[in-house]
Amino acid sequence: MLDPLLVTEVLDTALRTGGDFAEIFVEDARSSMARLDDGRVEELTSGRSRGAGIRVVSGETTGFAHTADLSAGGLRAAAEAASAVARGAAGRAANMTAGGPAAAHADARRLPEDVPKATKVDLLVRADAAARAAGTGIRQVSVTYADSRRRILVANSDGLMAGDDQVKTRFAVQAVASGDTGLQTGRESQGLSIGFEFFDSFDVEEAGRSAAARALTKLGARPAPSGTMPVVIKQGGGGVLFHEACGHGLEADLVGKRASVFAGRRGEQVASPLVTLVDDGTMAGEWGAYAVDDEGHPAARNVLIEDGVLTDYMYDFLRARTEGRPVSTNGRRQSYRHLPMVRMTNTFLVNGTSDPEEIIRQTPHGVYVAQLGGGQVNTTTGDFVFGMTEAYLIEDGEVTAPLRDANLIGNGPEVLTLIDVVGDDFAMGPPGTCGKDGQGVPVGDGQPTLRVRALTIGGTAG
Repeated sequence: MLDPLLVTEVLDTALRTGGDFAEIFVEDARSSMARLDDGRVEELTSGRSRGAGIRVVSGETTGFAHTADLSAGGLRAAAEAASAVARGAAGRAANMTAGGPAAAHADARRLPEDVPKATKVDLLVRADAAARAAGTGIRQVSVTYADSRRRILVANSDGLMAGDDQVKTRFAVQAVASGDTGLQTGRESQGLSIGFEFFDSFDVEEAGRSAAARALTKLGARPAPSGTMPVVIKQGGGGVLFHEACGHGLEADLVGKRASVFAGRRGEQVASPLVTLVDDGTMAGEWGAYAVDDEGHPAARNVLIEDGVLTDYMYDFLRARTEGRPVSTNGRRQSYRHLPMVRMTNTFLVNGTSDPEEIIRQTPHGVYVAQLGGGQVNTTTGDFVFGMTEAYLIEDGEVTAPLRDANLIGNGPEVLTLIDVVGDDFAMGPPGTCGKDGQGVPVGDGQPTLRVRALTIGGTAG
């Protein structure tokens, strides 16, 4: 994306007036999106963004500047601006190891940018028709297609130069049904870090039917119970619980600020021995995967909790270097306009050994959660509230009546200790975007079927 000699020159400029470390992050990102609402194409957009962010670190001080001007003059000006807040240390030259960027993480066989818009719109129409044909109760259908391609180059004054070519494709259907209980919503969403070949295996008609079936089923839903009871969470349907309620608390920047309930607990038993929690950016094809993170280091698989014991936290490069810890390659940023920070990639609970059907049979009474929605988490205390967007009653060891939307209430660290059965049917959930300090990045999460022996349901049933 840039000549290595120009990169070296820019890093030299950044360090000329002082600094311990300099980095340049170059990004060329493009995206497209199409949305069909009530049978009409309401949105058909595409965009492109190119630029560079330059970071200079001197002691505890970080200077940062970004520019959309990738000329030699524009990059030098940004480097000088970033170094202006890092003056005082003796200047040093960048020792750049010349070489090309690393190989792309995802080998997209068909780049979405090469696919005609009409082909993408046809997918929307087919999914819409399938959802509407599912039942007369369907009143509204919204279908969204989105793709993106992000090429990055990262170089720093330690001699690193690496890059990545990240391609992502996503499809979502939302159906609204109307009946005696009012309006009910069903959703189906999937996305992978691959090209348009995603649709070789993803059936858009089936996605439309699934979303509609969820909405129609909820028309006969009972009010959810209230109180504390066993909760069984379906494979892939509750990974967001571990991402939000536990994962953020294992990010080293929050740990360093003492804004995490897991601060100072490395080596301690923090969960049931059945719990092994992993963050893995190497899962080819998954939504949070990449070849290198946004600081240029190869993606890694990091075991955060093993057999219930907290083994380590997630780090960005500079924090790991400061604390003398191994680099976990979790430095991520939304775009070239942002500084990197510690972020998750694909965070999941690994397989257990139990039969998922047996887990339900051994639960006399409780709630079966097939899909969790959004929620709120206090990372300092671990307290959370999540919406249950698809849930059913468990009666006499069987999944029975569907339940109206309600809240799942608990505490992340406590939930980890209350997991008493883990299934052997691991699956990743739908693609997500994780927000933190105003930045959003793509992430994945997942888990096998599991049971928490006591969780609070915020329902309305007496």
